[in-house]
Amino acid sequence: MMASVGRMKLGSQGLEVSAQGLGCMGMSDAYGSRKPEEEMIAVIHHSINSGITFLDTSDVYGPHTNEILLGKALKEGMREKVELASKFGNIVLEEGKREIRGDPAYVRAACEASLKRLQLDCIDLYYQHRIDTRVPIEVTMGELKKLVEEGKIKYIGLSEASASTIRRAHAVHPITAVQLEWSLWSRDAEEDIIPTCRELGIGIVAYSPLGRGFLSSGPILLESFPADDRRKTHPRFQPENVEHNKRIFERISEISTRKGCTPAQLALAWVHHQGNDVCPIPGTTKIENFNQNIGALSVKLMPEEMVELESLALDVKGDRYPSLTHTWKYADTPDPSTWNGQ
Repeated sequence: MMASVGRMKLGSQGLEVSAQGLGCMGMSDAYGSRKPEEEMIAVIHHSINSGITFLDTSDVYGPHTNEILLGKALKEGMREKVELASKFGNIVLEEGKREIRGDPAYVRAACEASLKRLQLDCIDLYYQHRIDTRVPIEVTMGELKKLVEEGKIKYIGLSEASASTIRRAHAVHPITAVQLEWSLWSRDAEEDIIPTCRELGIGIVAYSPLGRGFLSSGPILLESFPADDRRKTHPRFQPENVEHNKRIFERISEISTRKGCTPAQLALAWVHHQGNDVCPIPGTTKIENFNQNIGALSVKLMPEEMVELESLALDVKGDRYPSLTHTWKYADTPDPSTWNGQ
């Protein structure tokens, strides 16, 4: 029997979403070659029909192809059933290098290009995907505020933003949600970012709540990585760290067996238990995995089980990314008085 999904308020501006979302990145990007379009549209439709209506994409996924996919999936009466989030500002250049942009002209051009690919008039939640440390956040937010006033976006979000950036952005226009990596093996945001969001009434969207698949499958996951899977470059998936980190997965497996659920359901349930302002967005390309993820909503954890699980997370080896340059740790922006429009 499918678990009841339920709804939640995300942030303080009126956005309501399903209590769990669907991360769509892996359908087009990062974890190997693009998946067959018809199969992915079937997963998206199954998600919506199951009550998971909060869909997450970005212009950089593909790049561009993930938004095109969602545009096709949301035709024929599906659009009004979903809360769609997309992102801008994280640009892939040649040889895998990235450029981060938050200047007003780019913000507007990116939004209009996304609307075209998505075949929409309005994006429900529009995030700055990564923070441009050359542009004062007030300048970026000023343009986003105009897009809200013009009806091109409904709500504004930030992803991988520092606490000071969140505060400064929120002072220009209310931030509805901050997207950050949060899971049993990524807990660095708990010290500063999450308390800041809660103080300001900002919703929290947890990406990679299953540790990019490691908390679902453990080390065996690495055997199925295609040649172009980006996780191969991640420190936690390097041989010297996997050997250590597999112990965390083994303990999660033991506890999940005791609970009568899967490791993935246990790890996801832990994120759900962080509060009613938190929406995890696990991604998948398979309906059976999607159904398993929904089952996490039925897993109830006792306080002592939460403590037991949290003790494991302190023992992870390896950083979240090969470089933390584009994460919240380095996401402060210049003072607006220094901005000359360049």
